[in-house]
Amino acid sequence: MTYELFDLNPVDRITTGAIGEPGRRVFFLQARQGNRLVTVVCEKEQIAALTIAIDHLLLSLAGGHAEAVVEPDPALNGQMDLEYPLEPVFRAGQVGLGYDQLSGRLVIILYELLPEEATTTPSIARFWATPAQMRAFSIHGQRVVAAGRPLCFLCGEPIDPDGHFCPRKDGHRT
Repeated sequence: MTYELFDLNPVDRITTGAIGEPGRRVFFLQARQGNRLVTVVCEKEQIAALTIAIDHLLLSLAGGHAEAVVEPDPALNGQMDLEYPLEPVFRAGQVGLGYDQLSGRLVIILYELLPEEATTTPSIARFWATPAQMRAFSIHGQRVVAAGRPLCFLCGEPIDPDGHFCPRKDGHRT
């Protein structure tokens, strides 16, 4: 595969979603600019960390005042579903978050996951969005991540539909 740069500046919409049964879900990060739709496969942990980082960055931009954090546009409610067909351009290996003071936009930067022996340059996707769009993304992303398997209150590990072996009950973990 050859190197590609997917630079959507600004995005018209940005979202995340998961397909599949809890425990076997595949997570996607997706952005649209006009007719251009870019979808990237991500890990659940990447989406979870990204939503937290967005909230921290927005809080920082608001001077640490939670009441000053921009709220999402109510028109975005119900518009956060993934668009089909899902045709990912790559699987994310590294995910970053930034802020451009001149434009007032936040940017999510995704680097393609390449095998260790690869000698090619990873493809990159950059999605530039307003603070309100990113706040909507963060709220929705947190819901998507939380919609998976429930966590065991003793050990914090996910509980599968067919049961759960809890190391805390067995005395192997302190």
